Amino acid sequence: MARKATGGTGRTGGTGGTGVRSARRPEVRLPPLEPYGGAGLEPDGDYDGLEFTEEDFVAQDGAGARFMDCALRGCALDETRLHHARVLDCVLTGIRGVGTDLAESTLRDVELVDARLGGVQLHGSVLERVVLRGGKIDYLNLRKARLKDVVFEDCVLVEPDFGGARLERVEFVDCALKGVDFNGAVLTDVDLRAAAQLEIARGVDRLAGAVISPGQLLDLAPVLAAEMGIRVQA
Repeated sequence: MARKATGGTGRTGGTGGTGVRSARRPEVRLPPLEPYGGAGLEPDGDYDGLEFTEEDFVAQDGAGARFMDCALRGCALDETRLHHARVLDCVLTGIRGVGTDLAESTLRDVELVDARLGGVQLHGSVLERVVLRGGKIDYLNLRKARLKDVVFEDCVLVEPDFGGARLERVEFVDCALKGVDFNGAVLTDVDLRAAAQLEIARGVDRLAGAVISPGQLLDLAPVLAAEMGIRVQA
């Protein structure tokens, strides 16, 4: 497998080096893959160079498993336990599921495309060089997670929870953020300017370290005023 990360070498949106640093995107090139022929996931399983197509992993236990140089296409992950899993140099396309448990897992050099997920548990996880493109995720739990070089692109995130998380070089591009929670989060070089929709439910006071557009500033003015205790009257 040959892979390189792209981007992240410069700054955008500013002059004189004062802009936000862009995320380094993964560029995953998978080796020739073997079709998965197993009967299901196993705790601490080791999956290397495999292609999982339309597999039903509903309610299975793959806690602590390692996926490396793998492709998962159209797999069902409802209530699948993947606590402490490691997903490395992988492409996940069209996966679906409710209540998938990926808490305290590691995702590195991963492309997640057209996912349909709800209530995904990623609290305490580490995401590095990850692109989430397309699809919709409801109630994504990233509390106290660490995100570095992560791009959310052309997707819908409904009430994502970044409470207490650390975000560094994270971009939201053409995606809808509905009811996002940044309470207690620490943001560094987080670019929100290209978000198609930005609706902050909690944690607007944590936006230091983020970059927003002038239009977004106007949209957020009522929330910012309320946070600062400013009464606005005609």
